[in-house]
Amino acid sequence: MEEGKVNGVQEQPSKGIEATLSVLGGKWKILILWHIMNASRRYGELRRLIPGITEKMLIQQLRELEADGIIGRNVFDEVPPKVEYYLTPYGKTLEPALHILCYWGDVHLQSTQTEGSRSPEQENHVESLLPGREESRDRTLDRR
Repeated sequence: MEEGKVNGVQEQPSKGIEATLSVLGGKWKILILWHIMNASRRYGELRRLIPGITEKMLIQQLRELEADGIIGRNVFDEVPPKVEYYLTPYGKTLEPALHILCYWGDVHLQSTQTEGSRSPEQENHVESLLPGREESRDRTLDRR
């Protein structure tokens, strides 16, 4: 078998997706980012917004995202202590990807609820999100 080929087909480089998963992988990080994308959130707010996440897991995920420079936190000198988490400028670069993932999930839910297939309109919308389709993608995201 030739290196870099599977069944005679050249594999796509996976370094980018591997790097992405090393930072954003897991069940909770994308949800955390979704909830702080448009507004800073306190720890307790995030606990309420993400049912099922344990205190330990939320703390761990927030620390990892902060260590990777995706989120920051403001610590206010108050009693009791107040901490707010927010997207850093680097983290804000993920916003288009988060919107696309949300849209894909919406289309997926619709298709699984209606006979398991997507309509031509849904296919066109999904196709408009592909790289190189910026104008169509921008119009799609503006509708959200």
